[in-house]
Amino acid sequence: PPPQYSWLLFPLHFTSLVWPLLAPQAAPLPCLDLYGGAAWPTVAFLSPCSCHGRAEECIGLCRALMSALNWLLRCAAFYAEKVKEMLEQVAAEGQMKMCLERLEKMLGSTKNRALIHIAQLEETSSWNTVEQSLLKLEESLNGLSNSTLRSQADDCISLIKSIPTMLSVRSEQLNKTGFPTVHAVVLLEGTMNLTGEIQPLVEQLMMVKRMQRIPSPLFMLEIWKACFVGLIESPEGTEELKWTAFTFLKIPQVLVELKNYPHGDKDFTEDVNCAFEFLLKLTPLLDKADQRCNCNCMSLLLQECSKQGLLSEANMTNLTDKRKADREDAPQLQSAENANIQPNPRLILRAEPTVTNILKTMDADHSKSPEGLLGVLGHMLSGKSLDLLLAAAAATGKLKSFAWKFIKLNEFTKHISTENSKSAPVRALLFDISFLMLCHVAQTYGSEVILSESRPADEVPFFETWMLTCMPEEGKILNPDHPCFRPDSTKVESLVALLNNSSEMKLVQINWHEVCLSISAAILEILNAWENSVLTFESIQKITDNIKGKVCSMAVCAVAWLVAHVRMLGLDEREKSLQMIRQLATPLYGDNTLQFYNERVVIMSSILEHMCADVLQQTATQIKFPSTGMDTIPYWNLLPPKKPIKEVLTSVFTKVLEKGWVDSRSIHIFDTLLHMGGVYWFCNNLVKVWSGAGRWTPLPAPGCWVRLGSGGRAGCGGCPG
Repeated sequence: PPPQYSWLLFPLHFTSLVWPLLAPQAAPLPCLDLYGGAAWPTVAFLSPCSCHGRAEECIGLCRALMSALNWLLRCAAFYAEKVKEMLEQVAAEGQMKMCLERLEKMLGSTKNRALIHIAQLEETSSWNTVEQSLLKLEESLNGLSNSTLRSQADDCISLIKSIPTMLSVRSEQLNKTGFPTVHAVVLLEGTMNLTGEIQPLVEQLMMVKRMQRIPSPLFMLEIWKACFVGLIESPEGTEELKWTAFTFLKIPQVLVELKNYPHGDKDFTEDVNCAFEFLLKLTPLLDKADQRCNCNCMSLLLQECSKQGLLSEANMTNLTDKRKADREDAPQLQSAENANIQPNPRLILRAEPTVTNILKTMDADHSKSPEGLLGVLGHMLSGKSLDLLLAAAAATGKLKSFAWKFIKLNEFTKHISTENSKSAPVRALLFDISFLMLCHVAQTYGSEVILSESRPADEVPFFETWMLTCMPEEGKILNPDHPCFRPDSTKVESLVALLNNSSEMKLVQINWHEVCLSISAAILEILNAWENSVLTFESIQKITDNIKGKVCSMAVCAVAWLVAHVRMLGLDEREKSLQMIRQLATPLYGDNTLQFYNERVVIMSSILEHMCADVLQQTATQIKFPSTGMDTIPYWNLLPPKKPIKEVLTSVFTKVLEKGWVDSRSIHIFDTLLHMGGVYWFCNNLVKVWSGAGRWTPLPAPGCWVRLGSGGRAGCGGCPG
């Protein structure tokens, strides 16, 4: 209680201890007047209650509120019975009125009801006691003649009964502490545009900050909250690595740019420190992130911000110590089975300087030491090293340069004038690894990362030409009769003979670029021969083993054409083409394969799975690709099969409005609907859903839908949330 009520502390504590000893289960309330008189001032100060301690202390506050609610209900029920006794009616009415006023005061706050709801979820048995007390109060109201007291009690009962369903009811707008537009801008950028430049994002965030007049600490807090939410909900695999790179590499760079904007007399580093102080209060969010990443995320983030000059050494140490103390009292955040697993945030932070070193290595003269370069590339293929490096490169704006180095390496392998049997396998592997890496980059981060500036047709690199004309992508329909699939007939015939007659693919003096362009026509010849019974299934197996046994990129090019071909066939004509895809997707296990074959097969399988996803769904075909231990296409096939797309848009957007914030899955659904329905359909129906939602409240981020319409890459300003 406040100081003026300090004299009540002794009787309140004394009575609290004595009461359970007197009659812990008794229905009448002995010493009620003493207990009530001592407690009224305490209850009167419930409305502004809050807790800024550890998670356990905050849960304790929730439990205490629920206990107070139960006690007030029992008091009200007790005096409701007393009112019916004529001798004590007036005094009892006064006491009951006081009970109901305290109940109204407590339950009138949405925050208090939310805290009680948390306690209800934590302790079901205690909530059952509250429900019993509520039932007893309702029974005591029967025959109560005072209509005012009855009306007050009914209002309180209604509010209590609404507590279990609070999550399904639209909440109050958090106008002062929640900024869903900032959240949505960050979520959209992290989900759809990791490779985007920093400056447009900074300008959009600053526009939102100015329009909504958001204080700098709360502004940065919202950015960090969005990052942790995105990281926690991201699917395991590539998407998780993207969000890790976005949170620990890109956002600190964004804050560095924000620091350059004028901030008046305020010290930006103090605002950053204040934002982290606020973030420390969100213990459940930080605990969830630590569990997901298997490390102390806050500590790593603070170190990175300090390295960028965003935090002083003293503030970093202070914040780190506070988070360390919180973790000691939290549940076990690092399980025994994960103790030896390197956390992704640490790996991403280590990968960032490695990207710079690899770029320098790739600038060297490849002809001087191709074997050494091959060793570097082989190391990149092991485990999840490639995805870590690509995510780090994407988050730091180096991915385009990274891709261009591999295009140049791929072009280098055209030089075969002085090749012998020793150097041929190295050249074949350099071509294969660079080709597979570029395919993987295009599928993971978009083909625009690969595309170079406009140049004459005779100077366009081989991979860029092949990707634009031959590589299947979502929403891109290829013509299997396109000239790109019909190269020089003599080269096709020699390739067919090589595949059909040789026990294994030869490597010396082979131009792999020409082989990849000729393989589609060769596959057509082989497929026709198989369908006309000129070739047996055993012959087809030998041919597909030759295709995938040495250079995996041959299998990728063959499947690329087969995917386009299957789309044009009738249901009864697809069987052999699909069988051939299945054969090419099955790794060749044996000793007669080139170096790094298992690592190359993992990337090849991921590429083929992306290529075949649409056509396999359309043909209701299942092909088992070698497992990489993760979901390679996490946000694919999100739309319900038999639900109109307008209903999907309405239901998803309505849920976003109800929650007050947008998540990554919803963004991917919106993106799919946008490409399926078109810009006009998408925007028109979005406005209809918004205007028909029953309230003209602000969208979580209306400006972000414009950016979504351009793939999250436009630099338009976000409207205030």
